[in-house]
Amino acid sequence: MEACLNAAVRKTPGTAAKAAKPARPTGEPALKVTKAAKATKAAKVAKAPAAGGVAAPKARTVTKADGKPVLKTARAPKATLPEAAAIPLPVETVEGAVRPAYWDEACADLMKRDRILRKMIPTYGPAHLISRGDPFITLARSIVGQQISVKAAQSVWDRLAAACPKLTPAQLLRAGVDKLAACGLSRRKAEYIVDLAEHFKAGRVHVDKWAEMDDEAVIAELTQIRGIGRWTAEMFLMFNLMRPNVLPLDDIGLINAISANYFSGEPVTRSEAREVAANWEPWRTVATWYMWRSLDPLPVTY
Repeated sequence: MEACLNAAVRKTPGTAAKAAKPARPTGEPALKVTKAAKATKAAKVAKAPAAGGVAAPKARTVTKADGKPVLKTARAPKATLPEAAAIPLPVETVEGAVRPAYWDEACADLMKRDRILRKMIPTYGPAHLISRGDPFITLARSIVGQQISVKAAQSVWDRLAAACPKLTPAQLLRAGVDKLAACGLSRRKAEYIVDLAEHFKAGRVHVDKWAEMDDEAVIAELTQIRGIGRWTAEMFLMFNLMRPNVLPLDDIGLINAISANYFSGEPVTRSEAREVAANWEPWRTVATWYMWRSLDPLPVTY
C-alpha cells in the first residue's frame, strides 16, 4: 500500500505544579482546622459550579460504623459529546483551490441512502474536497505523501517548496536528487519526483487529454511513471481531475474507516469494503472523503 492517513492526536495541557506553602514565622502559633470546618468548606465547594458551567457533584455525609460522620463526594457523571455538537470544520482557503460542482448533490444523495453518512456529513459542516488544479504539483505531492502521515508529508513539502519556490518540472530537475533528498525526502522518492519532472518536461504524458479520458485510461498512463502506482493515480483522479466515483481500495485509511463505521472495528476485506461502497455510487469519491474525515478531521489536499 502506498499511503495511509493517520488519525490526528489531540494533546491536553499538563497540570501546573502546586505552589509551595509559605513558611510560618517563628513563634507564630499554628492554626488548627477542625473537622467541622473542613466539612463546611467541602460542602461550599461542592455547591459551586465547576469550570464550563457544569455543577460539581454534591457532597453527602455518611455515618460510619464507629458513629463518626464522614463527608463523601459522589462521582461526577461522564460527559458525552453528541455527534451533532461537534465543531464544523471551516472551508479551507487554499490559493487557487477549486470546489467540485457535484459536491452538494452528492452529499444530499448519500445522506438519503446511507444511515452512517446521514449522521456523519452534517458533522463536518461546509468542509469539502478541494483541488489546486496543477497536475504536476498534485502528482508530486502524492509521491511525497506516500506511506507517511499527513503532518509529516506537509512538513517535507514545505521544505521542498522553500528550496524550489516555483515548483516547476524544470526547477526540480535543476535541483536534482541530492537537493530534493536534503528536504527530507527519501532518496527513492527524490528519484521518483525527478522522473516525474522529466516526463512532464519531455511531454511524455498527455496532460491536455486527461480531462476527456476515462478513469482507467488515466490510471494506465500515470502508472507508467516511476513511483506512481494505482493509489497515487487514484489520488490524482480525486484531487486534480475531481472525478466523483473513485474508490481507492489500496488506501488503508479508507479500509480502517469502513471497519470502524460499518463493522464495529472488526477487520474488513477489500471485498467487504467494495460491497459497502456499492451503496455510495456514483459518489464514492465524496463518501471516501468523509470516511477519511471520520479518522482525521484535518482535510488533506494534493
